[in-house]
Amino acid sequence: MNSLLKKIGKLAKKVFHVIDDKLITPISRALYFLFEKLKNNPIHVEKFLNRPLVLVYISLGLATVTFFLVDSQVITLVETQAEILSNQKVTVLYNKESYVVEGLVDHADIILTGRKSALYLAKQLGSHEVVLDLSDYEPSDQPRKVALTYNQTIDNINYKLDPAYVSVVIKKKESEQMSVTHELLNENKLNEKFSVSNVTLGQTTVVVKGSKDALESVATIKALIDLSNNKFTEAITYEVDNIPLVAYDKNGQVIENVDIVPGSISASISFSTYKATVPVVVSTTGDLVAGKSISSITINGKTNYTVDIYGEKADIDKITSVPVIIDVNHRGGEGASTYTASIQKLTGVRSMSETNVKVVVAFGDEKQKSININNIRPINLGSGLTVNRTTNDPITVQVKGVQSVIDSISEENISAYIDLANFTVGESEVDVIVENNDPRLKFVVMNKAKIVISNE
Repeated sequence: MNSLLKKIGKLAKKVFHVIDDKLITPISRALYFLFEKLKNNPIHVEKFLNRPLVLVYISLGLATVTFFLVDSQVITLVETQAEILSNQKVTVLYNKESYVVEGLVDHADIILTGRKSALYLAKQLGSHEVVLDLSDYEPSDQPRKVALTYNQTIDNINYKLDPAYVSVVIKKKESEQMSVTHELLNENKLNEKFSVSNVTLGQTTVVVKGSKDALESVATIKALIDLSNNKFTEAITYEVDNIPLVAYDKNGQVIENVDIVPGSISASISFSTYKATVPVVVSTTGDLVAGKSISSITINGKTNYTVDIYGEKADIDKITSVPVIIDVNHRGGEGASTYTASIQKLTGVRSMSETNVKVVVAFGDEKQKSININNIRPINLGSGLTVNRTTNDPITVQVKGVQSVIDSISEENISAYIDLANFTVGESEVDVIVENNDPRLKFVVMNKAKIVISNE
């Protein structure tokens, strides 16, 4: 109440100043000018003004003229102005239980025009409620143009609405029972060592309400489970409430014009942590200086180093090792080199017990020896075909490395194969490929395998 009185008081002061400036001061100046002109005959003027009713008649006349001028807006206390009330909420009146309305607007702009004083009161005292009344309309497939209305509370104010009309389609609301699935959000914000092992929704069906064509466009209802919740700190089962439900069409777009009952559900979410211990394997890029080979490799001071990897069991069980890549180009002459290397995070690995390791590579003089191999396996042989070697001549493999390393290599340590992906029936010569996972060794195959492919 005090705030309203203060506002009215400020408005009264402004009105007084305007009247003083626009009315009293000009009249005073006019009278002063008239008196100056009548100075030559002051006696008659004084006698005239001293009559008892003269000043009363003059005041009454001036007041009457002023009243008509102001009332007819020939004289305005302030200039006509405009105010825009942006983004006013639109209240829509219709039977929400029975109908669905398409084409509604949420907000509208109100453009008010009038005297500044009236605009001031309209802004302070008005409710500014914009209404779209559809209470008397029946469902129809044809769009209807309906006017928005504004509850004007102050006289002498004109208004316009933007938009002034909306084109709406009113449809009968139908309902259908639909199944609910779930979707996990923000998995990247979950503790890296955790995996979601199971999700049990509180209910698997909901009622979806909307127009017939809207219901037909619904492809799925999903419960959106946010895994960024700070309470997920242990690998246990949590009960989560108020999980929002969202309707999607076949293209994955959100459908807004349907109601889902209930709008949210609960769920039990179980977390697990699965790990495996795998070796770290070093591979190299580049070429050593001529005549040098790697004599030893240690990772964090160990020749066999392992790390723990975490993730889904199905993914982790496929991983037998994790790689570290180092560049040895033009190395070998200094005796040893030290690297700080990053362990590559393979697909399916959520977390590792370590991400960086210290690798020390020692070098020595390169030696070589030759080994004959006979056990060569074929891969990618076409269906219904069989392969045989046409000669029993061995395949010679030249092994290069420091003496202590090549001394430990025999035919049993060499795994070789031939790739027959592009070969068909007939005799051929095929390159022999030696698998090598040891950067301390180099294998050079000296001859090709002679084979014949035939139908089974």
